Amino acid sequence: MASGHETQGAAFSPRLLQTRALTSEAGQARQLLAAGEWRPAAADSQAAAAVLDRLAAPLPARRAATARTLATDRDRRLQRLLRTALHHLDAGTVSPPTAALLAAVARAFLPWHATPNPPGAAAAPRYGTPAGTADGLTVPPTEAGEALLPDLLALFAVLASTRLPGTVPLTPPVEPWQVRYAGRFRRYGRPAFGVWTAETPGVRG
Repeated sequence: MASGHETQGAAFSPRLLQTRALTSEAGQARQLLAAGEWRPAAADSQAAAAVLDRLAAPLPARRAATARTLATDRDRRLQRLLRTALHHLDAGTVSPPTAALLAAVARAFLPWHATPNPPGAAAAPRYGTPAGTADGLTVPPTEAGEALLPDLLALFAVLASTRLPGTVPLTPPVEPWQVRYAGRFRRYGRPAFGVWTAETPGVRG
């Protein structure tokens, strides 16, 4: 998984795909799970299973797929991943470690907020305005986003399978975070109602 604010492919701005927080949170989650210091609760495993479905979703099989429809299908898969992560953050039922991981996923996949299907007008201001190209069109780094899927698939598969009958959940402490840069999340506070509040543990800026 790429670290820092890197993208895979020189044609894209390095700030389009922010993966530093995702690398940090994913690494910490793996360590906690491997050491037995984190046993996800039912809500955590359910959220992980929902995200896992998006991560493992195959592209539609089309008889006459064009380059345009293929590109749309690829971006739609990543957009659904983002919206699923935000949905479970917005529900407010997951534990702080899961919220931190989902928030990091949401930050990394934010370029797909409006691509290929823009959200309703009521939701758009909560996310800010996506960065555009010189001609005003938003072009998310699709290959860079897809490159993150294998590692995330393995991690969320573990999260979704660790909830066993009779297992007592164990939630490790998570340090509060503060956003240190003047970006969308600092200006708007959160990308969706009830998400990314200052008190929410999670992504390190």
